[in-house]
Amino acid sequence: MASRVPSLTGVRAVAALSVCLTHAAFWTGRYTDDYGGRLFARFEVGVAIFFVLSGFLLFSPWVRAAQRGSGRTADAGEGSTTLPIGRYFWHRARRVLPVYWITVIGVYLLYAIAPPAGEVSPTGTGWSGFWRNMTLTQVYGLGHLHSGLTQMWSLAAEAVFYLVLPLIAWIVVVGVARFGGRAGGWRPDLIIAALVPLLLISPVWSVIVAGSAGVDPTARLWAPAFFGWFVGGMLLAACAPVIRRWNATTWVLTAVVAFVVAGGALAGEPTITPTTASATIVKHVLYLVIAVGVVGPLTGADQSSWWARLCGSRPMVFVGEISYELFCVHVVVLEVVMAVLGYRVFTGNVVIAFVLTAAVSVVLAWALHRVTSPLWRARAPGTVGSRR
Repeated sequence: MASRVPSLTGVRAVAALSVCLTHAAFWTGRYTDDYGGRLFARFEVGVAIFFVLSGFLLFSPWVRAAQRGSGRTADAGEGSTTLPIGRYFWHRARRVLPVYWITVIGVYLLYAIAPPAGEVSPTGTGWSGFWRNMTLTQVYGLGHLHSGLTQMWSLAAEAVFYLVLPLIAWIVVVGVARFGGRAGGWRPDLIIAALVPLLLISPVWSVIVAGSAGVDPTARLWAPAFFGWFVGGMLLAACAPVIRRWNATTWVLTAVVAFVVAGGALAGEPTITPTTASATIVKHVLYLVIAVGVVGPLTGADQSSWWARLCGSRPMVFVGEISYELFCVHVVVLEVVMAVLGYRVFTGNVVIAFVLTAAVSVVLAWALHRVTSPLWRARAPGTVGSRR
């Protein structure tokens, strides 16, 4: 798994287009609290797929280091004996921030000059709102999300994972690798055992947020609420070296069944964070099953399954390659598309809104990708998977 795997890039197309579809459904009024409306809302599972992918891709170098026996390297190449945390953070910053900052500046300029449908953003305005959005702190407290950028709450959560991953990886891999070395070498079972308890962070957080008076309501969007999805990806990274073959049909079918079940009332109303802790936990678990079901079969050395071939196909890889840029621009594009079509909020045809938004977003995303890719395209040896 030391080289780039096309299917892991291509599956990003599934995630990005799912998020685009769910937002088109919301804007056109399809988030009704019935089974059909909840299914439209559940396409937000694309966020969970992104998070599982991040957990897998970013934790894999530490797993490889443990396999080599050093227990102290990550993303540093064979034979390294140091942990290049500075380079890790530099890679993350130059991949994520230029595209993000260009998008934020562009959206603020658009709303300052010609807001879609002539309506200014109700929140996130002024210099305070601008700096909140530029620094990915817009989720901490009400009133900072700006129109055209409301989807960026998930990037704010992901940024927290980027920050804490080296510490978690060091504790898990270095500690476990040293113990495993004394016990006889590479011990993936110990790494897995160390990660499993971290799956409890999100359910416990949901209970705390729902059951405590005075808790900031935006806490439902903070990183701990979604941390289990990142941990699911980390577990995939630990399992990948020992699982030789995945039954793609079984795993993808399990993901589809979980998605169908997620449309039920047990997973809560059509919103990313249901009002009750029980519904939040049910949906969190179902989304984890879905994300692992679609990503897991792509993490092994065997890429011959129908799912790996589909995700590794040229159209999927093309969209997956620009999926981050597509994610960043699609909401503001959707708002412009709605205005051009004459759709008022919560009205209109969801199919037309989705298709036009996706088509325009792909073009803008490709251009943004071409402009910013020289900043991050050079990779250190041994980096795995897709390039986000």
